[in-house]
Amino acid sequence: MPVGTQATVKGVPVEQLRATGAEMVLANTYHLALRPTAERIARLGGLHRFSGWDGPILTDSGGFQIFSLAELGKVTEQHATFRSHIDGRKIELSPERAIEIQELLGSDVAMVLDHVVPLPSPPSIVQDALERSIRWATRCLNAAKRSDQARFAIVQGGLDADLRRQCAMALVSMPFEGYAIGGLSVGEPPAEMYRILEATTPHLPHDRPRYLMGVGTPIDLMEAVARGVDLFDCVMPTRNGRNALAFTASGPLRLRNAVHQDDARPLEPDCPCPACRHSRAYIRHLFQADEMLGPILLSIHNLTFYQRLLARAREAIGTGRFPDLLAEVRQIWSPAEEVAPEERPSAAL
Repeated sequence: MPVGTQATVKGVPVEQLRATGAEMVLANTYHLALRPTAERIARLGGLHRFSGWDGPILTDSGGFQIFSLAELGKVTEQHATFRSHIDGRKIELSPERAIEIQELLGSDVAMVLDHVVPLPSPPSIVQDALERSIRWATRCLNAAKRSDQARFAIVQGGLDADLRRQCAMALVSMPFEGYAIGGLSVGEPPAEMYRILEATTPHLPHDRPRYLMGVGTPIDLMEAVARGVDLFDCVMPTRNGRNALAFTASGPLRLRNAVHQDDARPLEPDCPCPACRHSRAYIRHLFQADEMLGPILLSIHNLTFYQRLLARAREAIGTGRFPDLLAEVRQIWSPAEEVAPEERPSAAL
């Protein structure tokens, strides 16, 4: 799911977004509640009409902001309290309010409010956040009124496999339409994330979507698919596109590098996106000249790359060739070819 935090995928009109192959997008409860407000969006016909996107929309609950804006607030059993990053005013976000906002927005999938903590954290902190997340999930279910909105729970538990299993089993006992795996890709090594996925997905229903939140690099996606994950969101395609990094089937291209200044080749010869109608030299020129078309074209290309990669995964699963695809992606996106840490998702959207 491309990330449209503020009811827009940065720099990408909805027509171009559809052309990338995207079928579903993500928006953020916390940010839209601050500006322009959920009540205003509801008066204007809901998030679909407001944004112009007529496909499915998933709204994150604001739980990630409990983690990313921790220095601006505190968490109690009743709610999380923030200072707005826009104007400093006090914001209270409870499970009930998170659901109310998402019902006003009219998204197709509403996420429960969960308590995310940094990794690593002391076991007592992780256990406390897990138990609070389960209680908050119950409150979210009890607060829900719309029958046309699916609700996804979020499995927490840090890097403790037993806690992940405990949380998953508690949430599966509740009538959610899907289950997310949260609290990962927050600084832990990829191998630790894969280990936790292996410990978690066997305890989630096979007939409901499994959603890994905030992930990630091409190899992270394929490793997660291999472990039973269905759905992803991440800012990496667009954030890196705005910073002159293109994802390709041969690895990343950093278009500001001088090696591309005379390169007449497209980013990828078989890619149907508008960026690939131009040369690498031209796209580099756009960035060197600070032309806004450069970030737009690379954002569209990277979103197209991610959709094509997941389409290949679906096809490979259907033909029994997914292990071959996984081996191919592992070879191309080796640790030496990974994007740099500063190019990975950060706490701020």
